Amino acid sequence: MATPDDPLELARALIRCPSVTPEDAGALDVLEGALDDLGFTCTRLVFGEKEGERVDNLYARLGDGRPLFCFAGHTDVVPVGEPAQWSLDPFAAEVDGARLFGRGAADMKGAIACFVAATARFTQNHAQGLPGTISLLITGDEEGEAVNGTAKVLDWMAQNDEIPDACLVGEPTNPRRLGEMIKIGRRGSLYARLTVRGAQGHVAYPHLADNPIPRLMTMLERVRGEMDGGCDHFQPSNLEITSIDVGNPASNVIPASASARFSIRYNPGHTPLSIERWLRENFDAVGGAYELALTATGDAFLTPPGPLSELVAGAVESVLGTRPELSTTGGTSDARFIKDYCPVCEFGLVGQTMHKVDEHVLLADLGALTDIYTAVLAGFFAAGRTE
Repeated sequence: MATPDDPLELARALIRCPSVTPEDAGALDVLEGALDDLGFTCTRLVFGEKEGERVDNLYARLGDGRPLFCFAGHTDVVPVGEPAQWSLDPFAAEVDGARLFGRGAADMKGAIACFVAATARFTQNHAQGLPGTISLLITGDEEGEAVNGTAKVLDWMAQNDEIPDACLVGEPTNPRRLGEMIKIGRRGSLYARLTVRGAQGHVAYPHLADNPIPRLMTMLERVRGEMDGGCDHFQPSNLEITSIDVGNPASNVIPASASARFSIRYNPGHTPLSIERWLRENFDAVGGAYELALTATGDAFLTPPGPLSELVAGAVESVLGTRPELSTTGGTSDARFIKDYCPVCEFGLVGQTMHKVDEHVLLADLGALTDIYTAVLAGFFAAGRTE
């Protein structure tokens, strides 16, 4: 069994569990075993009513009273794709030279192992008891629909007076090297499906049909790309087309409908309602019958630069000698739920290979990240923060 103060061995044990969303595959058992050794009280929280929807989550706490610092993350991973394309078995957690390979190494089982190792090292210096509480909020539903994971765990935490005073999410925030970037917010995320209606007919008699494809293309051309010039702490909002579908098997038939999917990442200058209004204004200007279905998966948010980001940035600088950038770039994360309860920021490993074939992390980065998380805990409890 992996010892809790060794981030490499714990990361390897976690990676060996093929926990592709929503399967746990024993990952939380491995983590709970390491936390039990440190004296954590662990609570397994299972949400979802139907078979195939149920998700295992873990809340663990060590210590008593305030302030309460929380590490948050996920043990679920994305599929490996084609296993034959991997240089090494994606779930063998093999070390090759200076790197640890495996699905989830960067996103984000490596960081979870560093959470635990940092806590182990910090508590060694507090044999008489912690000056507060350390908790872990770990979900198995971050890479999926995020319905039965962090959001519901937070509801449970609120009902049980477990809401933290500050939270650090261990997502892989660094583009190229450890220490480059802390995420203090995220753009909002919205997915859409646009279906344009026409009338089927023979291609030789277009006047007897109504081809929806040109209208669909015109509609998409009006809205694709950047939507604004950005704002403080946020890059421009943008709309990216991800799929165009007609489903027409015949080359001599004008189809009755055509549809497209697109994704919008937006800054705080927009809301889902204002985006829908903007889309419909552009589509109405083209004309014709259409249907628009929108799914918002997270609002844009910002934890303004302040005590928490300064604490994490200072810890990074103390270990690596570099000052990280404060950023809101990238995709969504479960910080979008946590921000409704307490200050939150994100700092983890290098994300260059996350979701890719041959996902890996540097062994040295596991050690350095553990040192950074240890420094964060020391700084937080030294200040007695209740921000």
